[in-house]
Amino acid sequence: MASAHDRAVLQAIFSPTSPLGDVPGLNQEEELIDDDSGFDTELLKQVKELEMRGVSAAEAGDLQAALQEFSQAIQILPQRASAYNNRAQALRLLGNTAGALGDLDRAISLSGSTGRTSCQALVQRGLLRRLDCQNDEARADFEKAAALGSEFARQQAVVLNPYAALCNKMLSEVIDKLRNPQVSGTL
Repeated sequence: MASAHDRAVLQAIFSPTSPLGDVPGLNQEEELIDDDSGFDTELLKQVKELEMRGVSAAEAGDLQAALQEFSQAIQILPQRASAYNNRAQALRLLGNTAGALGDLDRAISLSGSTGRTSCQALVQRGLLRRLDCQNDEARADFEKAAALGSEFARQQAVVLNPYAALCNKMLSEVIDKLRNPQVSGTL
């Protein structure tokens, strides 16, 4: 019987753009945490409350209020990545792509390219770069986020990799020929 890892590898080979949620242990993004141990606990508590209020405001459609909450969180703890990542989302929704990219760059830098915030920021930056037809840069961001455990990023990296798509097509043709030798006429 195949292990979970073997099933994951086979699924990735035969269906590189399909979701892999049914394969246990593949999406590690949910397990990622940010290291907030270096921050004062009282300030961290305040900042997290501001971020929660900002997220609630954004979900309610009040993006200006969300920006204010996220900006206030950044003023209190400017070395914490999460508020930059959240503010980038609000800026993007307001159409300020340049501002969003600046905040995403800052979030990735502050996080040291590790943890949940970095993973989310890399995915967001990859999407913005992809929309701007910067496919090589987008693929690089998706590959980094995939290495952190984002299944969505892995799928996007595969979609943007022309070699992977070509190899997958050739492999599918070989498998079809092996399954149906009489149809292919080569054997």
